Amino acid sequence: MAKVLLIEDDVQIQELIRVNLEKEGFTIITAFNGEQGLAFASREKPDLIILDLSLPGLDGYDVCKTLRAQIDTSAIPIIMLSARDDVADKIIGLELGADDYMTKPFSHRELYARIKARFREGQRKVELPNGPLRWGDLEIIQESYIATISAKPLNLTVKEFELLVLFVTNPYQVFSREYLIQKVWGQLSSTDSRTLDVHISHLRNKLKALGSVLESVRGVGYLFVRRNH
Repeated sequence: MAKVLLIEDDVQIQELIRVNLEKEGFTIITAFNGEQGLAFASREKPDLIILDLSLPGLDGYDVCKTLRAQIDTSAIPIIMLSARDDVADKIIGLELGADDYMTKPFSHRELYARIKARFREGQRKVELPNGPLRWGDLEIIQESYIATISAKPLNLTVKEFELLVLFVTNPYQVFSREYLIQKVWGQLSSTDSRTLDVHISHLRNKLKALGSVLESVRGVGYLFVRRNH
C-alpha cells in the first residue's frame, strides 16, 4: 500500500484530501507545518509527498529545497499545492525540485490522477537495465536513481534523472520538446514546454562540471554531446 505524506496546515483541506485518498487505498501521514513534515519525511520514507506552499514557519519552497538536499528524501516525488496561480510561483517550485504543481481549488479526481502518474514513473525505474552508465566523469546507477560526477552526488529529482538517462543513452540525438514531455511525463500529461525548459535548465546547471554537454537546438529541442572541460 503506497504511503503519502501530506504537509498542509489548513485543517479542512488536509482532512478532505486525507479522507479521499484513504478511500483510494493510500496510507496517509499528515503534518501541519514544514518542520514536522521534514521530520516525518525522514522517519517514514513516504512514496510521495503532497506539499502546500503557504506553510507557517518554513514555507513549501524551503521544505522542498531541504527535501531535495537530503540524500534519504531527494528522490521522493513531490506534488506542490498552492492557492497562487502565478507562473513565477510555479517556476520557482519546479526549479527547487517539485515534480508537479497544482493550483487550489482542485478536484480530487485530478489530484488522484497526478498521484498515479507519479507512481507510474516510479515503476519505470524498476524497468531500467542494470549496471552503471558512464559519460566521462559522470556515473549513473539506474536502479538506485543515483548520479555522480567525480563521485560527488548530483541530487537529481526524479524528472531530472529520467531526462539525464534518456540523454546519456541516446547521445548526439536531437529530441523535440514534445517527445521529451511525452517520454518523461507521460502521454496524457498536461506538462508544457515551460516546465520542461525549467527542468532542463536545472539539470544543465547540475552538469556544469562536464562542460556544455546539454545543448539547445533552436526551434527543435535538446541534445546531449561530449565536451572537454
